[in-house]
Amino acid sequence: MKKRLIFILILATSIKSKAGELKYPVNSIPEELKTDANAVIRDERISFKILAKNGATYHVHEVVTIFNEKANHYAKKVIGYSKLCKISDINGFVFDSTGKLIKKLKNSEIYDQAAFDGFSLYSDNRLKYFNLAQAIYPYTVEIEYELEYKYLYFIPGSRWGGEKVSYQNASYQLVFPANLAPRYKLLNVEQTPKKERTAEGFESITWSFENLKPLKFEPYSPSREMIPQIIVAPTAFEYEGYSGTMKSWQDYGKWQKTLNDGRGELPQPVKLKVKELTKGLTTDAQKAKAIYEYLQSKTRYVSIQLGIGGLQPFPASVVDETGYGDCKALSNYTVAMLKEAGIKGYYTVIQAGRNEREVKTDFPSHQFNHVIVSVPNGKDTLWLECTSQSNPFGYQGTFTEDRWAMMVTEDGGKLVRTINYTPEQNLQSRTAMVTVDASGNAKAKIKTTATGIQYENGGLNWAFNNSDKQKKWIEENTDIPNFSVNSFSITEKKDKVPSAAINLDLTLSRYASASGKRLFVTPNLMNRISGAPEKIAERKTEVVRKSNYLDLDTIQFTVPENLYPEFLPEPLKYTSKFGEYEASFKFDAGKVTYIRRMKVWKGRFPKETYNELVDFYKNVSKADNIKLVFLNKT
Repeated sequence: MKKRLIFILILATSIKSKAGELKYPVNSIPEELKTDANAVIRDERISFKILAKNGATYHVHEVVTIFNEKANHYAKKVIGYSKLCKISDINGFVFDSTGKLIKKLKNSEIYDQAAFDGFSLYSDNRLKYFNLAQAIYPYTVEIEYELEYKYLYFIPGSRWGGEKVSYQNASYQLVFPANLAPRYKLLNVEQTPKKERTAEGFESITWSFENLKPLKFEPYSPSREMIPQIIVAPTAFEYEGYSGTMKSWQDYGKWQKTLNDGRGELPQPVKLKVKELTKGLTTDAQKAKAIYEYLQSKTRYVSIQLGIGGLQPFPASVVDETGYGDCKALSNYTVAMLKEAGIKGYYTVIQAGRNEREVKTDFPSHQFNHVIVSVPNGKDTLWLECTSQSNPFGYQGTFTEDRWAMMVTEDGGKLVRTINYTPEQNLQSRTAMVTVDASGNAKAKIKTTATGIQYENGGLNWAFNNSDKQKKWIEENTDIPNFSVNSFSITEKKDKVPSAAINLDLTLSRYASASGKRLFVTPNLMNRISGAPEKIAERKTEVVRKSNYLDLDTIQFTVPENLYPEFLPEPLKYTSKFGEYEASFKFDAGKVTYIRRMKVWKGRFPKETYNELVDFYKNVSKADNIKLVFLNKT
């Protein structure tokens, strides 16, 4: 009995000691990892285990020390799930700077809600969310969870590093049967993985990392491409009974075609409507335009996220009956109507969004989030955005322009490149008549025409047909201090390269500054570039410019008769690999006319050209902010 009591006391003491054990004290982090870091990833272990063509588990364990509020997002976690992806376990702990446990995540602190995005009408996607953020820094969070997948269509990869974050320890493991070996692509990773066989007979590949310091992204650099990362995809997979492979884009497209087959049948009234719409039209472009505008008038966009519905379109007949659909359903419906008109249209998957990552063309996999329709038209291709009720026919804009997409053809997937608008197509042309009085106040009548991508400047394309939105757009996008709007109008011209015309009548308070007998006027009314990035002695990355555009400004100033220009600058001209700039000044019949032309090219340029870019923008900034001096003759 005495021995039993001693054993119990020893066990209790052991448990108490373990419970009070310090974990992850901040002083054990190497100093070099804390320098210039808002957070340090103390330990990150990710494991993806393939069980079958339609089953896998995903385990995540992460420990993060957070130094300030800028890194509090590491203490917040959103975990999505659905009927095809189950959360099997969630744990969370918080430790203070000494490593003392100060909080354990409770089930009541895990919020469970529908993954509502504002557009989804039908969805079985849900999410669990919790927040372990603390008010006293530094603190450390330990989070662990596991997901069970009933499919193998998508395999989460991982990335390590970024600005203001360092990694003390990290690993990524793939476990799989030999006959279901996944494919992977490494970016900025030189580590040799550890390969072994598990006790269960599975293959295992593990990449491990230690002491990764924060990255420093250079201006105009391909920052996403600098981060070490692994992209993973299955070879053979199954999704709700649909088997396929991703060995090639063609094979991947064949699988998508299987999902679409049999879903393009149209009701007889729709077939008759298509004939009515296209009657008398002679070209495929004219017919496609009539069908597209009918689609816009009849349907609206809602998201459908039910099981395979996240990847498979609703039948065309359902869209016709209900009048709504997501990008998949609306695109499939459009392809069906085009087919009825004798026009070949293709269901085309794409990564949509402004400044989205480039598709890795050498790695066939699920890299897309949207569907559009492509219509080959001789040497041209028509691109149809089927989710918008207002988008001009054939216009892609910043949402889908200049990127790779996968066209789903009769023979499978085929990579295609979307429109790259030229600087001349992305034109902003402005003329203004400005009358300045002796005290520096002014009246201005301004006409601006914006085409192509510039038609979207500041969200202009969302302001048509709504005067309140137009006025707000003018207030937020007129780069003139102290102005009031007397009247305005904004009109849209829909086309493959659309345009908008903005007419403004403004009163400008203290636009010019008076000093004694002199009046100082900035001739660049509202299109100035201020400043330039700093030069870098040893640039490490390419220079990336993401916009093609052309700006033309012609501004005419009228001043009181007793004033004349004391100083008119000489014409200015700067040319570089990145663009062209010209400005001129002319005085005639009591008026000064300022003309500015700036053309910019997108592209990737050698790192050695970066300082040339800096010089170009320094010159442009100086020229844009030059002042004219008028002297009173009396």
